[in-house]
Amino acid sequence: MSAPAYKRILLKLSGEALEGKAGNGGIDFPTLGGFCDEIVQVIGMGVEVGLVVGGGNIFRGANSEESGIDRPTGDYMGMLATVINALAIQASLERRGISTRVLTAIEMPGVAEPYIRRRATRHLEKGRVVIFGAGTGNPFFTTDTAAALRANEIGAEILMKATKVDGVYDDDPNINPKAVRYDSLDYTTVLSKKLKVMDAAAISLCPGQPAADPGLRLDPTGQYCQSLAMCRCRHPRQGTITNMSDPIGQDRTKRWPKGQASKRNGRILRVRQPGC
Repeated sequence: MSAPAYKRILLKLSGEALEGKAGNGGIDFPTLGGFCDEIVQVIGMGVEVGLVVGGGNIFRGANSEESGIDRPTGDYMGMLATVINALAIQASLERRGISTRVLTAIEMPGVAEPYIRRRATRHLEKGRVVIFGAGTGNPFFTTDTAAALRANEIGAEILMKATKVDGVYDDDPNINPKAVRYDSLDYTTVLSKKLKVMDAAAISLCPGQPAADPGLRLDPTGQYCQSLAMCRCRHPRQGTITNMSDPIGQDRTKRWPKGQASKRNGRILRVRQPGC
């Protein structure tokens, strides 16, 4: 197997991805197990993995006001939901022999370690999967923002977001069958076109920082692992590369033929090959 393109990655996993195909809320443990099986393969390649997980499968703070709960309280409830997911992922990984640590932005002695940046990077250096729970620890900030923040703090080379779709679209592909998927983007296009792959606060943390790859689909067939590992010969139709270092005003939506690479300032943004 070819060497991975990145040594340290930060993966953002949406809570909804843990629901499985039924989408009835909660945690679908076969789906969770399939995801953890792929993480095991990635660890075996020598990749250091940090993970931020959402809590939308259990409770979404942004929707709390509809139930008569004030937004800050709802957000704190959502943070607790992310910790539930984090503990489930930890237990599943450790059953597979992978050492993990859950670090939370809200201190929970007896449940998880408090988030300390140096502690997190030390765990990664020792080959442990680090799962970041409770978002940023502050209301009004999403777990997308937490993922962008943690990626910067731990020095991740790339931020990946795993959702139920296979890339960034100009509209919701589950609702609009004519929605167009982008192969590559720059951060200003994401903001100006109000693409809803990540919130604006998260995107604003990314310019000049490691590239982001939103829209990697959780797929038990193994294609997801192939993209997560970022092998040199990347699956040609998997995900969208969002080059957060592109100059303002550059449109990176051009589609490139298979076997060619798009480049900017001498750096390969995306390589497309006929197979992997």
